[in-house]
Amino acid sequence: MIEGTPPLRRADRLFDIIQTLRGSRRPLTAAALAEKLEVAQRTIYRDIATLQARRIPIEGEPGVGYVLRKGYDLPPLMFSAEEVEAIMVGAHLVQRIRDRKLQDAAMSVLDKLRETVPGELRAQLASPRFQVSDGTAVRPEGIDLHDVRNAVRSCRKIRITYRDEQGEDTSRIICPIATIYYVDVTLIAAWCELRIALRHFRVDRVLQSQVLEDSFAAEAGRLMAAWRATQPA
Repeated sequence: MIEGTPPLRRADRLFDIIQTLRGSRRPLTAAALAEKLEVAQRTIYRDIATLQARRIPIEGEPGVGYVLRKGYDLPPLMFSAEEVEAIMVGAHLVQRIRDRKLQDAAMSVLDKLRETVPGELRAQLASPRFQVSDGTAVRPEGIDLHDVRNAVRSCRKIRITYRDEQGEDTSRIICPIATIYYVDVTLIAAWCELRIALRHFRVDRVLQSQVLEDSFAAEAGRLMAAWRATQPA
């Protein structure tokens, strides 16, 4: 697993603090909130102060715990029925790509929608009038797609053991620059140090993987430009 997972954006974290307090039946300490959101306690103290300054009715104090005053509700998000359905279809399509963290994030988006859209749209979320097939992609066993996406964002190299279509296993170090999701397979677009070229690797053919400390940040822009130049317009 990759260390140092990027933290939530602050706006997302503030929203999650409100949602966590809304769902709790007892006061929550800064330590409990910090553990849930994977941040430092001092970050929670700052965030609570920010929310209180924005007139969010959070009551409590350090060392005792915090509660959200009953009756508080977030203002409704202004989505049309078509926009809500587009988000729902997209969130369900994410289930086909076998990326557990991305799947969880998609369901979290729907949970947030249910809490914030007006009542007439909540019924649409509760009883969708569509179905998305499960897809045929194989869940990868030798690599975690969450790690891949983090390595792409942080420009970290990955060591992989890869089995090609002839059944030959090779050890490679790659510089991952993008993930490509198809219905039946997910690919990693990367610079391969073994082949000294850009390559696409099927995640279901990765037997083992390890995210390295080595960075390719200085080359990331050039590699991305070179890869994009090879893609259909």
